[in-house]
Amino acid sequence: MEELTKDSHIIKLFAFDVYYKNHMIIGTDEAGRGPAAGGVFASAVCFHKRSRALIEKLSILNDSKQLSKKKRETLYDIIKEETINHTVCVGVDEIEKINILNASLKAMKLAVEDVLKRASLAETLDGNMTKFMVLVDGNKMIKDFDMCSQRWVVKGDSKSASIAAASILAKVTRDRYMEELDEKYPQYGWAKNAGYLTKEHLAAIDKYGLTEFHRPSFLRKHFEKLKEEKEQLSLF
Repeated sequence: MEELTKDSHIIKLFAFDVYYKNHMIIGTDEAGRGPAAGGVFASAVCFHKRSRALIEKLSILNDSKQLSKKKRETLYDIIKEETINHTVCVGVDEIEKINILNASLKAMKLAVEDVLKRASLAETLDGNMTKFMVLVDGNKMIKDFDMCSQRWVVKGDSKSASIAAASILAKVTRDRYMEELDEKYPQYGWAKNAGYLTKEHLAAIDKYGLTEFHRPSFLRKHFEKLKEEKEQLSLF
């Protein structure tokens, strides 16, 4: 493995979290805000115990979108084993009721609350009085959350080790979930498109209709366009 240097990306990721002195950091990120099918997932991660050995293991850590599936899977196992973490899914029914932004923030809140409780207990058992801070990927704060301080970080998954780790857990967990749904509804290609509206996915929707895992609100414009096209054709 390449020797870690002060300029290496992994050092910068951890340095970002360490900047908040006297605070234990919990990072949170979501996966699945954009697709038109499947739930939205959020993960929270706390590096409760950092070590040089762990940082070396995570040397390829980055925003999950910048990594191959194989690298994400490798990092997933390390993060699950070496951190205090939790992942939550908010399903399609709730996304439709409260909108995708609120559903994403709710998933983050639930994931963070679980990690914060377990991390606080671990610190107490170790005899430490630790203040926590939550770093939220994006430009929104978690709503109705007052268990500790929080900060939002634009493009946090490329800046913060804890947010980057959370992005890996959320992305891998959601991809696995969509692969399971693909077995039930193979015609939509969810194992490949993860529920995003690719040309093939839209064609399958037009042919087979919607499933209980589709988000109708995300397809409103598509169906409105089809309706307009049919009305125009009826004029001839």
